[in-house]
Amino acid sequence: MVKAIRITETGNANVMKFVDVELKKLAPNEVLIKNKAIGLNYIDVYHRSGTYPLPLPNGIGLEAAGVIEEIGSDVKEFKVGDRVAHAAAPPGSYSEKQVYPQEKLVKIPDYISDEIASCIMLKGITSEYLLHRAYKVKKDQFILYHAAAGGVGQVLCQWAKSLGCKVIGTVGSEEKVAIAKENGCDFVINYSKESFSQKVKEITNGKMLDVVYDGVGAKTFEESIECLAIRGTMVSFGNASGLVDKVDPKKHIAPKGLFFTRPSIAHYTVTREELVNSANTVFEAIKTNKFKIKIFKKFALKDAVTAHEELEARKLTGPAILVP
Repeated sequence: MVKAIRITETGNANVMKFVDVELKKLAPNEVLIKNKAIGLNYIDVYHRSGTYPLPLPNGIGLEAAGVIEEIGSDVKEFKVGDRVAHAAAPPGSYSEKQVYPQEKLVKIPDYISDEIASCIMLKGITSEYLLHRAYKVKKDQFILYHAAAGGVGQVLCQWAKSLGCKVIGTVGSEEKVAIAKENGCDFVINYSKESFSQKVKEITNGKMLDVVYDGVGAKTFEESIECLAIRGTMVSFGNASGLVDKVDPKKHIAPKGLFFTRPSIAHYTVTREELVNSANTVFEAIKTNKFKIKIFKKFALKDAVTAHEELEARKLTGPAILVP
């Protein structure tokens, strides 16, 4: 038996229960991991709340780093004692130990700690595919990223700056302006106080943008469309403020011949090669100081309810982890 967070219904943070769980036996392609650190991500909130439904009852959490304690009979790429990390389904990383398929694991380099690995897989791979594959940014190009002081935003904006982009970030409060600037933003707009599309027009001298990265959703979608230039690309990859009700090709796309994409990490780690290449790109970016990671707060695994409450209340101004 191990201690783990489980949900039997969807709802607020209190639906998460810290309970004893009996782990299933390993399938031939699976390994048993003792988790050393667990990533805290907004997608966990979506799973818990039912925004992204899971079959119930279920575990929760997609991201963790740990050490392999046992391997299945068909496991060839990993061995007992390997340090590994992951950021994909099946959910269940909010646990002292978990059974996990080998094909979705990556090895952690010696120069990356367990705690950093546990909170950079999802944010790092998301930043990698957004900047390099969903839309490939160019040097000296203006880009707009919403929620620039958030977990992904702090990574992506630093990385984009290192690639030579001119980074415009939005935040929802004055306290977060400094955080966004510290993490690579050349311009920061508080969208709770002013029109960010008007500010983008001023910053770009009316040229507007080739790309907008929008993980906020309902609150920012319409104005994000306004920020785009002819044949611009709208990258809608999250919904922290709620789901976008409707994308109307005639209204939103046709007037400027825009490109619209709704990507997720699953779309960009379809094959094992894609996953390993992306993770290694992230690890190399850390090694070469393309971006830096500083863990803002650590919670005990048993305090996952508090962690979710603080995450949803926007009290966490940097990456946070759960420690078993």
